[in-house]
Amino acid sequence: MTNSEINQKLKLATQLMELHGENPFKIRSYQSGREVIKSLSQELSEVDQLESVQGIGKSLAKAIEQILESGSFDKLNNYLELTPEGVIEMMKIPGFGPKKIAILWKDAGAETLEQVKAMCEVGSVAELKGFAVKTQDSLASAVDFVISCRGKMKYAIVEPFIELITSSLKDLKSIDDISEVGPARRKMEVLDSLELVIGTDDFELSRTEINSLSTFHCDNMSSGPFTWKGYFEGLDLPVLIRFSSTRSYIKTLFDNTGSMSHLSQLAVKKHLKVSYQSEREIYESVGSAYIEPEMREGLGEVELAKENKLPKLLEMEDLNGILHNHSTYSDGKHTLREMAEYCKELGYEYLGITDHSQTAVYANGLQDYRVKEQQMEIKELNKELSPFKIFSGIESDILADGSLDYSEEVLSSFDFIVSSIHSGLTMDRAKATKRLLTAIYNPHTTILGHMTGRLILEREGYPVDHKAIIDACAETGVVIEINASPYRLDIDWRWVDYAIQKGVKLSINPDAHSMSGYHDMKYGVMVGRKGGLTKEMTLNALSHNEISEFFESRKRK
Repeated sequence: MTNSEINQKLKLATQLMELHGENPFKIRSYQSGREVIKSLSQELSEVDQLESVQGIGKSLAKAIEQILESGSFDKLNNYLELTPEGVIEMMKIPGFGPKKIAILWKDAGAETLEQVKAMCEVGSVAELKGFAVKTQDSLASAVDFVISCRGKMKYAIVEPFIELITSSLKDLKSIDDISEVGPARRKMEVLDSLELVIGTDDFELSRTEINSLSTFHCDNMSSGPFTWKGYFEGLDLPVLIRFSSTRSYIKTLFDNTGSMSHLSQLAVKKHLKVSYQSEREIYESVGSAYIEPEMREGLGEVELAKENKLPKLLEMEDLNGILHNHSTYSDGKHTLREMAEYCKELGYEYLGITDHSQTAVYANGLQDYRVKEQQMEIKELNKELSPFKIFSGIESDILADGSLDYSEEVLSSFDFIVSSIHSGLTMDRAKATKRLLTAIYNPHTTILGHMTGRLILEREGYPVDHKAIIDACAETGVVIEINASPYRLDIDWRWVDYAIQKGVKLSINPDAHSMSGYHDMKYGVMVGRKGGLTKEMTLNALSHNEISEFFESRKRK
């Protein structure tokens, strides 16, 4: 298990301890341990003696060892046994901690999200100690969000399972071809199932071979003569495998990739035969240019394809630099040198370092004097690492009134600025939009960071007027970030096309807090492609010299 996964287990334990009124000192010891783990650059699974790690004591080391061995530990298991499953699910309600959940459970008797929702509807939550009508309304909305997330997983979490499943099935003698289809092949950011198609000329032999694998668990009642339904060990999503003859494999792959809207617009039923050599041939048969799987959503791509006006989509190889990254100057795991050297090692031409600004005290945001220290180190590293270039940036908090952190003098000292909201997230549409627009019209803003502040399947973003914000960026020349973290993917890909239409450039930014975070760039490219993003409209596809001039021209203005 990764450090992040270990931390999630410890987080759940601390939540349950607080829920059950455990000694605050014991809770604090686990919380302190979690902070230590967050700061580590080495994976705990690679450490021989856990107690040798500063900040990890004997009891925490024992818990971590158990997590690494079994995926859980004794204290967590004990609390899980004492807590109804519905109450554990209630712990996912964003904005409501264990103390509030304890009141809903122990005082009001709610043991499921549905019961909490019903209590909100009749107004009884507002009568509880520590609650009010406004809190009740927020709770009702948050509960609806958690219910809507049931049975769903982030694409990035499912991706390694796709690789495991396909590699397992490729080894079977009876299977000639295999591919994921449906939302997984279209690279949707959230999945509620995993669908695959296999090409085989012996359906029953393939079924028998699949069932012989210990990691595949068939649901015989749901399966049919042409399908296998069940679960893959470790993946909390249902798996559907469709059997196709090798002759009709390409056609089956095509039929099960695009959305219903995409397929209906192509009128596939009227024109298609069974045997094709490629999907490109299928598109040609209905008078259409080939459409990449990511774009097959039925959102205008078919019309563009038939007019031969599809964009040439951005590729990972088009990116020349990585902007929006954090180092140990704020809350990153690796030093500025380590972040720079690894970025260079990956083949990029430049790095934009954007540690947190001073208001983000929780993230060790940089005071004025530390900004100067970092900029001095950047100058020295640039001499050493040339022609690779580190650009001095900051992720400036957008304050409550829309202004940016720091004085004019400090803001002017950066090469570029990513402006983002990190606090005061409870806003209505008008307030959030006004706050963002104020920051966009600030001449120091270069890039607008994670526009809605959402965390996929964890927290809804604050509501914003996307068109007003994109229009303002078009007017001011501000770039919009596609935050490539699979937990954010914000701005949503559904607004990429509108931004491009308005001439707004986008930047694929990983928001990396460690060297490994650079590898999230692929998820930003993935969702950018879904929205039709091209190399020409991507800021960090610019070369070292081109982006230097871009930043300089922004500063001159």
